[in-house]
Amino acid sequence: MSGPAGRFWAAVEDHCPGLLPEADAPLLHATLRRLLDGGDDRSARLASLRVLGCAYRGLGLRPWHAAVIGGALPGVRWWRVWRLVERTAARVGDGPAWWPAEVIGHDRAVEGVAVLTVRPWRRLPHRPGQAVPVCTPRRPGRWRWLSPANAPRPDGTIEFHVRAVPGGAVSRSLVEEVRPGDLLHLGAPADTGLELADGTDDVLLVAGGTGLAPLRALTEQVAEQPHRRRVTLVLGARTFTDVYDAIALDELQQAHDWLTIVPAFSDDPEADPAEQGTALALAIHHHRPGHHVHVCGPPAMNAAARRWLTIAGVPADHLHLPTIGER
Repeated sequence: MSGPAGRFWAAVEDHCPGLLPEADAPLLHATLRRLLDGGDDRSARLASLRVLGCAYRGLGLRPWHAAVIGGALPGVRWWRVWRLVERTAARVGDGPAWWPAEVIGHDRAVEGVAVLTVRPWRRLPHRPGQAVPVCTPRRPGRWRWLSPANAPRPDGTIEFHVRAVPGGAVSRSLVEEVRPGDLLHLGAPADTGLELADGTDDVLLVAGGTGLAPLRALTEQVAEQPHRRRVTLVLGARTFTDVYDAIALDELQQAHDWLTIVPAFSDDPEADPAEQGTALALAIHHHRPGHHVHVCGPPAMNAAARRWLTIAGVPADHLHLPTIGER
């Protein structure tokens, strides 16, 4: 190993032999460097901090290691970043800092959206509704939140839905550059606030864009439960051609009589009148007392949901919105 990552590992090794496995040094160095440079938004910084917090615990770091790592990776904001990593480490569980995962499927579903299927080298202990920090070696050290679109599978594979956003180097790389056989790194899953509440209450799911992913995982979770809830999934899109997961959704609806999928087309004059409108407008129409409502979409949609669904009578403890990541 050569270059900055090699020098970083050698400096740590000189002071604390065996502290940092050489194979982990490049990704750890890139993540620390990116965080120190401050080149990401808040959501991406939180993803990086979660990975570093897990690395802190997994490597057995202690407060006195700050000087060792800081000396190997100088930066004016080092001590502030170290304190953030320590605080994050206190909140995460034990386990690996990251899971290598092979891309085994890459489907350009519609323009600007890809469906990736990955197989982690070790089973990733995720639950429906959670989000996972994801990093591609094509953009080293840059972590982004993605939500698995499936409940845990027997073979351990995970499906991610990714939209290439303007200015999003990681999302564009995942959509346009990554291919089967490539390696990704997955961080430890984190709760997002979208997880299903205990009980048998019926559920109203409201999806916009790739916010469909965690809500589809929740639907698969309901399918595995012994007591079926009724689920209504309102799927927002501009036009019919923007619905990127139509085949999988049709298979789900055909297989389960407790599931109703309601398309909501905001800009498609040829759609059926009952399917015209925004996802939130149709969600309010289909809301019934007792529903637990889960909403996931672009940030503006999530913000509008909190206001309009509350006005429509959804109790605060029945409204579930993502607390991390952006669609």
